[in-house]
Amino acid sequence: SDLTDDLLPTGSASGADDGLRDFLDANLHLHGDLQAHLRAQLKLLTLTPVDYAIAEFVVDAVDEDGYLRTWDELLSVLIERSALDATHIESVLRRVQQFDPPGVAARDLDECLQLQLRQLDLPDQEAGAAQALLDLGLMRLARNDHQAAMRAQGFSERQIAGAVSLIRTLQPHPGRAFTPHEASYVTPDVVVKRKDGRWQVALNREHLPRVRINARYQALIKRADTSPDQQQLKQHLGEARSFINNLESRHETILRVAHCLVEQQRDFLEHGPEAMRPMVLRDIAEQLGIHESTVSRATANKYMLTPSGLYEFKFFFSSHVHTTGGGQASSTAIQAMIKRLVDAESPGRPLSDAALAQHLLDEGVQVARRTVAKYREALKIAPSHQRKQTV
Repeated sequence: SDLTDDLLPTGSASGADDGLRDFLDANLHLHGDLQAHLRAQLKLLTLTPVDYAIAEFVVDAVDEDGYLRTWDELLSVLIERSALDATHIESVLRRVQQFDPPGVAARDLDECLQLQLRQLDLPDQEAGAAQALLDLGLMRLARNDHQAAMRAQGFSERQIAGAVSLIRTLQPHPGRAFTPHEASYVTPDVVVKRKDGRWQVALNREHLPRVRINARYQALIKRADTSPDQQQLKQHLGEARSFINNLESRHETILRVAHCLVEQQRDFLEHGPEAMRPMVLRDIAEQLGIHESTVSRATANKYMLTPSGLYEFKFFFSSHVHTTGGGQASSTAIQAMIKRLVDAESPGRPLSDAALAQHLLDEGVQVARRTVAKYREALKIAPSHQRKQTV
């Protein structure tokens, strides 16, 4: 069926087919041991083969803080590949959300705290007070204006204080306990420079492994000798040459992909984030005539040093939004526009999400208010009422 073709292996009931496995391997988040911890728990579940493959997608999408920040995009991919509805896929998500650490695979902070609260198995009164406090909203808790509302629901001062103390013990970043604390340094795989008005792309040779065949052992091989030792040496020599050729082919693919990225995102390199073009893996795959999974592997955990900074290859890929002029704008460009508008706003009259959406529309980009809110939160920009400054 289409489902098993997209989500399952041909010989196993608990994995994914080669294309899906390539996708998972290329996009695996190597944040400490969190992924290994989640995968170990996944193996203990009794799931249908399809649900197991979906759960693998979910686990792989969990970021270093333990969140599923790309759930909307992931859900769309899973619906398309599995032909299942959102309700079924979210039922698999709920299974993963029962994993340790408590709160993992939440889609936002509120859900993260809700998940932890449910796993505490509290007495009814304590659970009720804490749940009521969360229902009021975290912003009211932060502003300390929850007291009257809680008392109106019949909770005593002691219950309110206990609920506040309990919520403050919850972990807003459940995945961080699995993140290594030592400094991590990134070495670029590709270096991009602008010379004489043209962009030049080159592999960072200092970062590449230097592999060559030992001349001494190569000299031991006598072409006409058919002894077992000579045959074994010839076999090993052939394997070594094949390995080196595969390594060179991999480097060539990385360089080809980098050239294509620079060509497609030239405006970004010359003019900044607002000029970022919308682009997906398929665009590069079609242009280079290679499989999409090959592009995914070539871009996973690879970095490019440019005159404007160091970027992960995957930074250059972003979803698109249609403009009123019939074109497209990337999500990265829209976020840059939002940041520009917020930076220029009056401190005493900050722009609401609706106002930001209107300004974007004036500039030719039609974005819903909730989408603006999503992008604003991704930029770690507080809502307008928190940005307001009294003079």
